[in-house]
Amino acid sequence: MLEDKDLVSIQEVRTKVEKAYAAWLKYRTYSQEQVDAIVERTAAAGRANAQKLAEIAVEETGYGNVKDKIVKNLLNADFLARKMRGMRTIGLLREIPEERMVEYAVPVGVVAAILPTTNPTSTAIYKILISLKAGNAIVLSPHPRAVRCTCATADLLYRAAIEAGAPEDIVQCLGHASIDGTNALMRHERTGVILSTGGHGIVRAAYSSGKPAFGVGPGNVPVLIERTADIPDAIAKVIEGKSFDYGTVCSSEQAIVVEDVLKDRVLAELKAGKAYFCNAEQKQALGKLLVTPNWSINPACVGQAPTKIAGMAGFTVPPDTSILVVELEGVGKQHPLSMEKLSPVLAVYWVKDFASAMSICESLLRFGGLGHTCVIYSKDDARIREYAQRMPANRVLVNTPAPQGSTGITTNVFPSMTLGCGAAAGNITSDNVGPQHLYNIKRLAYVVRTPAEAFQSAPAGGGIATQVVDKFLARRGQAQDAPTPAPVVAQPSAPACGCGAPARETPPAAPAPAIVDFVCEEDVRNAIKHSRKIYIGPKTIITPSARDLASPSDILVLTQR
Repeated sequence: MLEDKDLVSIQEVRTKVEKAYAAWLKYRTYSQEQVDAIVERTAAAGRANAQKLAEIAVEETGYGNVKDKIVKNLLNADFLARKMRGMRTIGLLREIPEERMVEYAVPVGVVAAILPTTNPTSTAIYKILISLKAGNAIVLSPHPRAVRCTCATADLLYRAAIEAGAPEDIVQCLGHASIDGTNALMRHERTGVILSTGGHGIVRAAYSSGKPAFGVGPGNVPVLIERTADIPDAIAKVIEGKSFDYGTVCSSEQAIVVEDVLKDRVLAELKAGKAYFCNAEQKQALGKLLVTPNWSINPACVGQAPTKIAGMAGFTVPPDTSILVVELEGVGKQHPLSMEKLSPVLAVYWVKDFASAMSICESLLRFGGLGHTCVIYSKDDARIREYAQRMPANRVLVNTPAPQGSTGITTNVFPSMTLGCGAAAGNITSDNVGPQHLYNIKRLAYVVRTPAEAFQSAPAGGGIATQVVDKFLARRGQAQDAPTPAPVVAQPSAPACGCGAPARETPPAAPAPAIVDFVCEEDVRNAIKHSRKIYIGPKTIITPSARDLASPSDILVLTQR
């Protein structure tokens, strides 16, 4: 009997989305404590099976290696789970008495999770845990070449969730994955939000579905080695990041950009780290092998060992080779290996100075990595901040391997397998996506003023609202029609004795901290950047976004007038 695979896939989508939706109708009544218990049990199942799931992922897809896939599984089943402990995601989130505001979390319903072939089990663990934590059901659509390992992961975690009291059918996984089925899942009327991980095509489809979507762009991660860097440490970490799971993480290093004065030291450290430098012919062969005529990466090369890739390109390298290195002089289609390679192949640029290094790094990001991630190795904080301000990337990492830093293993960014690239890359967010993105916030707002009070204008001096706005604009040099104060000329003090010398003045007391009347998100960002506090009073107006940004940093200091 002949079977239409696309029709089977579409029917499976319809059935499983309805099951997930029915389960969510029950799950949305659960308390924070019930949800947390389910997430803990589910994460424990992921930890207990981290090695098993890594093995079947490598066996089925042929991508990466087991030891690093275990780490990625544990990033989510262990580190992410611990990071989410104590997060309020269900029901009452917080009360803000001074603003007479109450905030509640409202789950989105059914999460449509589109999974990749490069990280099939770790991404499944991640998406299941953050969906359950936010009070949602989830339907996973595996990559067609990773159905078995993805469904095995979903089944293990689902059974653990059921044991902890979750409703039946709260986690669903499609066993007949197809493009038509995935499109049906994203467009289903019961789908609340899409979490899409994959190539350009599937991300564009997610954003074109008519549903809210979190899809992320590719990474073409540049690494600037600045002249004050600890070179042995920097190169060891670059090799560690580039070789991690054979380069399958989208935030893995794609190129290092090195000032000429460091060339000899960097070369020595790369060779000591078992990096193999390709000659001109080998570089050309790698370019033809890795990059297809339609300007995509050859899937046969994704996540393969450097020895295997070299063999596919027609040359041999030592069996202990860690990564393959190619020296490039430009960025763009004339230099195929300047793009994201998803393999342990690293480009190297030698440049004359820091300014030239920044230009190359920016070009690499704009050539296929816009908004994603970049790295700098340096001890000069002024140059680190100059680099951060210029780079069109939303994760600027300092002195860390890129995959480990971008996913929150070695930094304090939120642990995540979905790294937003922001509006410049066509993404809805620049964040590391977590459970906080999978619920809406309902606000209960009590009356605090009349319309007349909100917009009142006053004679001489203006009312409090006018004063606050004037001060806010004045801080930004935008105040209108403000009179220019007359210059104050210091007058010499009269001599206190006949010698003609002025009397010694008593040093003035330290001034009390200035209390501001209004705080916005930009004020908080500037305070964090310059490591200073913002002093507020009982009547200070603080925008909700400013309060959210300031709360983990202890930036706002309440001072009585």
